[in-house]
Amino acid sequence: MKAYHFDAFGDDLASLRLGEDAAPTPGPGQVVVRIRANALNYRDLVVARNEHPGLRPGLIPVSDGAGEVVEVGAGVYRVKVGDRVVPSFHQTWLSGPAEPEFMRGMLGGVVDGLLAEYVLLDQQGVVRLPDYLSYQEGATLACAGVTAWTSLTCGPPLRAGQTVLVQGSGGVSIFALQLARMFGCKVIATTSSADKAERLKALGADSVVNYVETPAWGAAVRDLTGGRGVDRIVEVGGPGTLEQSLACAGMGAQVALVGYVGGLAGEISPRLLMRPGLAVHGVAVGSRADLSALLSAMEVAQMRPVIDRVFPFSEALQAYRRLEGRSHFGKVVIAGD
Repeated sequence: MKAYHFDAFGDDLASLRLGEDAAPTPGPGQVVVRIRANALNYRDLVVARNEHPGLRPGLIPVSDGAGEVVEVGAGVYRVKVGDRVVPSFHQTWLSGPAEPEFMRGMLGGVVDGLLAEYVLLDQQGVVRLPDYLSYQEGATLACAGVTAWTSLTCGPPLRAGQTVLVQGSGGVSIFALQLARMFGCKVIATTSSADKAERLKALGADSVVNYVETPAWGAAVRDLTGGRGVDRIVEVGGPGTLEQSLACAGMGAQVALVGYVGGLAGEISPRLLMRPGLAVHGVAVGSRADLSALLSAMEVAQMRPVIDRVFPFSEALQAYRRLEGRSHFGKVVIAGD
């Protein structure tokens, strides 16, 4: 079979290599999945830059994919040959709160990922893909989709009519916009261009603030709420955006810390964190149960992921470059041959 490997890290993707590997054979409780599509996340760039713990040369990268079960080992009962499945980001985090040992089962980081024609997985680490979704759509869900889901469901439940802030037009932010609208919430989005602003509005954003034209966008967002502030913030930028996010947070707001696409350097005044009832949650994607809950909710609403562009398997490097360039709107997908 064909599979991509990183022979080294931190060399501007130069060591991403497509090679020939032996096809896997399932043992007891294991399944072989033919991967039909993959999707990239910012975390895949973090891995390539050698900024992720636990990396080893030879790693098969990428956490997200969807495919078909083609072989099962003895004792497999959760799926059968022919089932369409999505592997869970955390292979050993099945449900409940996060535990340190669950972080050792992250696909495409600590353990081999899915950028290969066939992968070997434990039966507990896959979830059936609803019939209405294509493989390419299903490939977008395990990291970005689940992260958006847990960002909106951590802490007190969202109520219809509350206001959610999302940042930019990457995978997590667009999923969060779609899900928030599905929950009956108002959505305010930030972006850097008029074109993306119109596309965000077409997806359901009630208001969009251009952070290039309005660097102090936190005040502008607060004004859009009549001075009350937003109820939920999906924070993907890190220190570069967190101060503005906190500036527009309302009393009792929930802030989901998802990523740091804007870098790690910065300082935050403690006064911004002292708003009554404010809670800040670190989000580490989610469990298999979270993935199942997301899929169930999406199926009821017939919600479809937003795909930016699809690259053939042989052009995985170009897909990485597309994500790296940050001009994408939605998910960057790699289609199997």
